[in-house]
Amino acid sequence: MRLNTISGRFAALTIIFVMLAELFILLPALASFRLGYLESRLERAQIASLALLATDESLASDLESELLQNAGVFNVVLRRDDIRQLVLASSMPGPVAATFDLREDGVLQTIDDAVVALLDDQNRVIRVIGSPVNQAGQLIEITMPTAPLRSAMVEYGLRLLALSAAFSILTAVLLNIAAQRLILVPIRRVISHMTAYAGAPEDPLSIISPNARLAELRDAETALEAMQKTVTSSLKQKDRMAQLGQAVAKISHDLRNILTTAQIFADRLEDSADPKVRRAAPKLVNSITRAVNLCETTLAFGKAEEPAPTLSRFPLAPLVAELIEAEALAAEAAGRVEFLADVPASLTIRADRDQLYRVLSNLSRNARQAIEGSGQPGAVEIGAGETDQGWWIRVADSGPGLPDKAREFLFKPFTGSARKGGTGLGLTIAADLVRGHGGRLELVRSDAEGSEFMIHLPRDLGTIPSRHATAAR
Repeated sequence: MRLNTISGRFAALTIIFVMLAELFILLPALASFRLGYLESRLERAQIASLALLATDESLASDLESELLQNAGVFNVVLRRDDIRQLVLASSMPGPVAATFDLREDGVLQTIDDAVVALLDDQNRVIRVIGSPVNQAGQLIEITMPTAPLRSAMVEYGLRLLALSAAFSILTAVLLNIAAQRLILVPIRRVISHMTAYAGAPEDPLSIISPNARLAELRDAETALEAMQKTVTSSLKQKDRMAQLGQAVAKISHDLRNILTTAQIFADRLEDSADPKVRRAAPKLVNSITRAVNLCETTLAFGKAEEPAPTLSRFPLAPLVAELIEAEALAAEAAGRVEFLADVPASLTIRADRDQLYRVLSNLSRNARQAIEGSGQPGAVEIGAGETDQGWWIRVADSGPGLPDKAREFLFKPFTGSARKGGTGLGLTIAADLVRGHGGRLELVRSDAEGSEFMIHLPRDLGTIPSRHATAAR
């Protein structure tokens, strides 16, 4: 049993605490033993005195020495009928060092006298006063040496300590066995589960199943189970994301080729004789160009992070008008969504035009789909303005508002979707693109009257990489 283990330290602490408890018991026990020893000497002296008084005077001198020796005292004094009588006497090796009246001593005084007697290794003469047994007088007084008393106390104390040590060891062994079965075995089980889970964290069968009887260990196993389930779910999601990323890269490669071909044909529509076709051709070309750029970005970076924005100054109103026209065309079938713009014609902002279009497109599309899903008519409004610190763009709708789950996991992919079948990627992409501009996207409100998102773009370019910031100056 090693001290650097729980069982070893538990056993050592048990022995130490039991021994400390026995030490607190030892002092009262020694005091009681000393009191009993002195009382026994008084009884022996009383018996010797009565034996001498019952004999003839001629025999008294012969018995006196033997009676004192057997009683372990130097002399005996009895008081009877208010008369103090020296019954037995012999020569003493020295003066009386202290007097102890057993009729008056309290508990604390008795303990203090016992400690003094134990620590004093000199053989001294003491006087002890007590009450005779069986009412054989008023008091009895003896003188006696302290050396035999101290020897008896030391012997008794050593026996008591030895018994305490044996009891401590036995208690430690029993408690250690109990700790092994009740605590250490369940802990080792948890450790073995953690080791097995570390070897295969994606395997649901390696997740611990709480079954400990102790409430604390069961709580620990429950917390471990919840953590393992979260980690396993995250690993599975990351694995799916990696597979999805590979699939998106492949699709983007082929889609880029298809869109490039479509872009070539769209360019030729500008030469059409139909005026409506000529007016629609530039918008079609712009849409296809953005799609091609998005595919190329996916292939170039191949990771979850969006590329840093290429900043430039441009008027915001035309971009919002283009966006609203595209969303209005998508909403024509339902005929329930109205698009409103509140953007000053003179407002010029600094941003990546294509990325900002993607942000507004995701927000307005989510708003339109929320209104269409409610089955009630509604409106989507895009407003903008500027302050000394930067620009703000507001996208609000009169839809049913976001559900609780969507608000809880807002801006998280695959968890924050507000509609059935949605992926939640729209808000995640929008938030990432706005952060790339050094700004922030926040949900201002979402209730029964609709939702409102606010985009904040800073004037300060300190949070934008310098090579992109230079292009916007």
